[in-house]
Amino acid sequence: MKIKKYFRGSGRVLAFVFVASIVWLLFDMAALRLSISEVNSQLLKELVVKERELAKRQATKGTKVAGRDFKHPLEKVQMALGEGKKSDRVERKVVEVYRKTGKFNGEVKAHTAAPEKDTGTQAGANPQGSVKAKMQEKISKKSLKKHNSGTDTTVRNPIREQATETGAKEKERRVIALSRTKAPPAVREEGQPKKVIEAIKLQSSATKATTKVVPVQDTKLSVGAGLSQKANNSTLKTAKRGAQATASAIKERPVNIIQRDKKEKVVVVISKDKENHKNDSVKGSVDGNLKSAPQPGALNVGKLQASEPVKLLNISGVRRSGGLHKVMALDVTHKPRDVRAVGQFGHAAVVPLDKQEESRRRWSEGYFNVFLSEQIPVDRAIPDTRPPACSEDLVHDDLPTTSVIFCFVDEVWSTLLRSVHSVLNRSPPHLLKEILLVDDCSTKDYLKEKLDVYMSQFPKVRIIRLKERQGLIRARLAGAAEAKGDVLTFLDSHIECNVGWLEPLLERVYQDSRKVACPVIEVISDKDMSYVLVDNFQRGIFKWPLVFGWSTLPEDYIKKNNMKDSDPIRCPVMAGGLFSIDKKYFYELGAYDPGLDVWGGENMEISFKIWMCGGEIEIIPCSRVGHIFRGENPYQFPKDRQKTVERNLARVAEVWLDEYKEVFYGHGYLHLLNKNVIDVGNLTAQIQLREKLHCKSFKWYLENVYPELEAPVVKAEGLVFNVGTRKCLVLDKGSLFFETCDLSKQNQHFNYSWVKTLRQNTSCVSPQSTGTGVAMEPCDNTKTHLRWMHKTNKVLTEHLIAEVSPRGVPRRVCLEAGPKADGVYLKACEASSSFQKWQFTHYYTQ
Repeated sequence: MKIKKYFRGSGRVLAFVFVASIVWLLFDMAALRLSISEVNSQLLKELVVKERELAKRQATKGTKVAGRDFKHPLEKVQMALGEGKKSDRVERKVVEVYRKTGKFNGEVKAHTAAPEKDTGTQAGANPQGSVKAKMQEKISKKSLKKHNSGTDTTVRNPIREQATETGAKEKERRVIALSRTKAPPAVREEGQPKKVIEAIKLQSSATKATTKVVPVQDTKLSVGAGLSQKANNSTLKTAKRGAQATASAIKERPVNIIQRDKKEKVVVVISKDKENHKNDSVKGSVDGNLKSAPQPGALNVGKLQASEPVKLLNISGVRRSGGLHKVMALDVTHKPRDVRAVGQFGHAAVVPLDKQEESRRRWSEGYFNVFLSEQIPVDRAIPDTRPPACSEDLVHDDLPTTSVIFCFVDEVWSTLLRSVHSVLNRSPPHLLKEILLVDDCSTKDYLKEKLDVYMSQFPKVRIIRLKERQGLIRARLAGAAEAKGDVLTFLDSHIECNVGWLEPLLERVYQDSRKVACPVIEVISDKDMSYVLVDNFQRGIFKWPLVFGWSTLPEDYIKKNNMKDSDPIRCPVMAGGLFSIDKKYFYELGAYDPGLDVWGGENMEISFKIWMCGGEIEIIPCSRVGHIFRGENPYQFPKDRQKTVERNLARVAEVWLDEYKEVFYGHGYLHLLNKNVIDVGNLTAQIQLREKLHCKSFKWYLENVYPELEAPVVKAEGLVFNVGTRKCLVLDKGSLFFETCDLSKQNQHFNYSWVKTLRQNTSCVSPQSTGTGVAMEPCDNTKTHLRWMHKTNKVLTEHLIAEVSPRGVPRRVCLEAGPKADGVYLKACEASSSFQKWQFTHYYTQ
């Protein structure tokens, strides 16, 4: 009876809800148990599959792939080919690292290894099923098709070696690992793979019948006519950029297309030379002759033999699904490179003893070793110095075209040709619209008809000749006016572009037309012509008075922003010689200031203009260009060189530095304030351009772009305390006298400027011509009599010294307080007089 009463009325409902909840919970637990059981079963199944695949891989695995250290490619070629004679080896000298103390010790060791066979799954693939079967099915479905004749195309060759039959006996494999010169710790990054390996399967005729070979179609690269392609992949499209016709000599150049697979295991370099096609295949036996060996940057392989079908991917820059492709590492050469050539692979060259006198005599032709430069091939190979991640970077297929502009005057023949060849050889032709050579009225005979004849074989090269000497700045403007590309790329005429240099620059401009992209400028030694690496995280800066220099990013900044060595670097000031800029944006900015003469200061002008008017300058570590840095400039200036540069800098300061222009003048250029000494020209157009573009202030630039620069607007400020009177100077109604020091009173605040004026607001303390008293007059930086020296004289350290000329005789006097603090006077300087000693509240510099 007691229990029944709980099931009456509302109790009955509660009991039903309770029972239903228990039943529902039991059902939930049962379902969860079944689900867990099913997941565990599936995971176990996948684990078993992975273990089987791992066992297969280890069973067929050879020796480990070559290590990830950065060895010079030449030694690896020699060792892999069995080169054992010391007489056949090039000197194993590791290049000295720029800005690093000491050299790398020891010889660069060669490594040989057999490539790993990947019988497992690729990244992101379904672990179940046979990857090998899928690859065979894909290859069989794609028929070989040729594109219409007359349209230039090129085969993309990142070739990945697939798995071999389980249990099949492998023949000997030789792996030639192509890598770059050993890099310093600053360039190297542990854990990031960086190798270029060529895998060549050497097989006898007995095994050829069982080996599946995918033939590589005839591959050509025409520098003058765009990237040509004949592919057996139906997804490839014809690249229609570039001219149709080209010189036959250039068409026969072999092209090296370097690509890695996703797992960084096996990389193949394919090169094809039409003329030597029959002799380019690597035979089963290799003799000891180094000349016939495959070479870095110019490796010729007629057929690639692999144990599995290979996959031909598109790297031509033609639009694919997704519109992206890996950066192309192209390198074209007239013929197989001579590994014994002087300076080959960026090695240091040595002047023979009997030629040293000639070498010294010819130094003044370019202020570098001209003799050695002429011994080095115009298309020599140089080490790939890019950070490891750069080869995996993706860029858009529809990048803009560029016009590369070289401006030169009396440039050395060999360096000019090497500059042009490096652009032609290592730039995707469909992106290279043209090369413009702007001759700034050279006087050398070889730069006239001889240069015209030589460059006539390259349809993309045009020569623009100026009738009179204009200087670098106006020569660049002349080249830009003739350019047809979407992007302007300015380069110096004594450089060597590295592999993969162009696409990263164009990609940055493609992403934002207001970004100006600069390559990492590496060093070509002026003494031995060796290619030298530079430290990572370098950026361009300036010191007062507008002197360009290089600086490494602070370590804490790198860590705070989690920066990698391949990340773009914000650059306050560009070096000015090498950069890419959107053509429309270049003219939107007003191009270079046409009032700048010849050379000097143009990099400062365009850098301030870019940053302050809405753009950005970045250094792109994945773009590398070597440059000959010389200790002396060999060019003649139409006018006095020093005055030309000073005038340019003063013009930049007047337009862009606002109140900070006094900091510029105060660092040794006070004489430029005298209009009788130098005329900076009319600045109206440049000032109006700045207003039109709504450019920010130079103060904004310092706070947001280059906050590390110390740039106090004045040298000292605050109260001016007189030691003798123990009171402070005060200005009231145009008169100077003394009061008890009080920081709250603004009429006691003065400042001592960079142009050496003692002023309050717009009024400056002026010595009277009589040489006895002082007065106040409007400030004018051009008037020398308003300048006071303070903290500059080692004896009169705390004095304020002026120069007066009563009766036409100049003499120095010091500012002195009256003994009763009743006024200020000019008296002969006395080191011991406390009434002539003055102190400011704040000193920002001495």
